[in-house]
Amino acid sequence: MNNIIYIFICVCNAGTWVTASAHIITAVIGSGVLSLAWAIAQLGWVAGPATLIIFSLVTLFTSTLLADAYRHPDLGTGHRNYTYMDAVRAHLGGVKVQLCGLAQYANLVGVTVGYTVTASMCMGTICRSVRRKKCLHAEDNCHVSTTIYMIIFGCIQLILCQVPNYHKLSWISILAAVMSITYSFIGLGLSVAKVAAGTQLNEGAEVTTTWPTVSEAQRLWKIFQAIGNIAFAYAYSTVLIEIQDTLKSSPAENKTMKRASFVGISTTTIFYLLCGCVGYAAFGEDAPGDLLSGFHQPLWLLNVANVSLAIHLIGAYQVFVQPIFSLVESSCRQRWPEVKFVTADHQITSFHVNCFILVWRSAYVAVTTVLAMLLPFFNVFLALIGAASFWPLTVYFPIEMYIARAKLPKFSFSWMGLQALSLACLLVSLVAAAGSVEGLIQSL
Repeated sequence: MNNIIYIFICVCNAGTWVTASAHIITAVIGSGVLSLAWAIAQLGWVAGPATLIIFSLVTLFTSTLLADAYRHPDLGTGHRNYTYMDAVRAHLGGVKVQLCGLAQYANLVGVTVGYTVTASMCMGTICRSVRRKKCLHAEDNCHVSTTIYMIIFGCIQLILCQVPNYHKLSWISILAAVMSITYSFIGLGLSVAKVAAGTQLNEGAEVTTTWPTVSEAQRLWKIFQAIGNIAFAYAYSTVLIEIQDTLKSSPAENKTMKRASFVGISTTTIFYLLCGCVGYAAFGEDAPGDLLSGFHQPLWLLNVANVSLAIHLIGAYQVFVQPIFSLVESSCRQRWPEVKFVTADHQITSFHVNCFILVWRSAYVAVTTVLAMLLPFFNVFLALIGAASFWPLTVYFPIEMYIARAKLPKFSFSWMGLQALSLACLLVSLVAAAGSVEGLIQSL
């Protein structure tokens, strides 16, 4: 592991497939991995893993299409598109640019809110275990409010958000990627230990301690929510173009990004299958929404896992928030080029400080922290974000840009196949969104 970290650090500023893979793993292996045991518990042994694999293949395929949209019109020497919206503007134009922006940035805001919620839950769990061991067994007697931890998480982000851009964040993504692998392995190891200690693999599909207590309609809603959770687990297309913009131009960025996407998605899918399936085998249909919350011992190992998760989410927050900062700040500079508050930098010792950036980024962190306090619903919130963003950003726009770039004639075999894939993913997103909204209403 130390050798791997050393290699990552050596190339962290080189803009290679290694750094891009680190960004991808940081963005993909997030809090979503902890909900996969619950998701597979709702779908079952066959449908659960199959759904994971299908989502991974679709994401890999459309990521390949999206990587080719970075330059236009020529894939190797064309004009660079620095953001997802720029790519859509170059290939499609019109109202689709605004629709893309709405979907992308609403998703990014939702992810940052969700990560604030999840990180605070981790910190609260650590606090309970430190204060009193029995807190993990008697929640009613040892309730710890997550509000203070949301504020702590927000304060950390207030500092990190002053980092200018992705190019300065490689070390954060590398650290976060290592942390994500750490807590995934811990969750997997604890699940394996639980199975080995007496939980029988086949009983997971037979024990019916949860579903008989709910109606068939509620069971269906949970299945829809599970699909949304899996969709969220693969939601990184929103930042793919921005990650690709960090790469060196030789070899061609699209080739490097395709390699990074393959490595990143393959790695995460293996983790997802292991954590989801083994977690389901350990808990059966009583699998918790947050896998780590289902274990009570050993406390020190759980604390390591929760610390790793919290550190990962600190880095992942930055990966998802940087495109928002870039959009707002570039737009304001173009609109008010004469306003010194927006454009002027002030040097303080060896640092350059822009007052507008300082105020705007701090305000954003404060608003998302407050929103997290109002919506502390882990599974449902993740499912809603995943359902709302998967079809438009991961499927629809990459396919439409490819069709426009390749000039595929309507009703040709390739055109019909791509449209069928897009329609199928739209239906999946709609049912997942419906289940998420119903779950959110129940939680409220």
